Amino acid sequence: MPLKNTGTEQHIKDTAKRLLFAEGKLHATTQEIADAAGVNRTSLHYYFRSRDQLIAAIFHDAMHDLSQRLNTCMTAGQPFKAKTENIIAVFLRHMIAFPYQETFLVTEINTLGQQLMSDIHSEPVMSYLKEAADEMEKGTITKMNPAHFLMNLFSLLSYPLIMAPLYEQLFGVSGEEFKALIDERGRVIMGLLFKK
Repeated sequence: MPLKNTGTEQHIKDTAKRLLFAEGKLHATTQEIADAAGVNRTSLHYYFRSRDQLIAAIFHDAMHDLSQRLNTCMTAGQPFKAKTENIIAVFLRHMIAFPYQETFLVTEINTLGQQLMSDIHSEPVMSYLKEAADEMEKGTITKMNPAHFLMNLFSLLSYPLIMAPLYEQLFGVSGEEFKALIDERGRVIMGLLFKK
């Protein structure tokens, strides 16, 4: 049996990620993914025996990437406010590039269960929550359960992008005009979360 070409395997995954995360084709078939990748369906099935196996591989990669971004941002040697600004910048940049990834992750977690989240580590999050609690004591952010602070942060980041088509319709703006709103989002979020 010939060795699998990891370059082709990665190309198929990258193409599927583009279709799912950037273009929002969450129900893309293996044939559509194969066509977009420039391989035949037999080739795709050589690397991934089923669509479910390909989706699981993409999910695993996305969760690993999310975990890495969280770990890097939350353990950075910066003051809490600068660290939070960095989290916003890093996650907004990623969410703008891949606006449908959040929807994909939520759908897969709810469909396939929490056992798929083994890549998410709580230590960096716990450290960040401790810093948030310290900031609450200093009065720079409103006192609350620190978990609410983090949930507020990620809700303020992700919800507008998940709902972008609806907001564009409601506000009567073009995609470019909505992108301009998103570009302002980091400053707005910091103003909502921090008192000073």
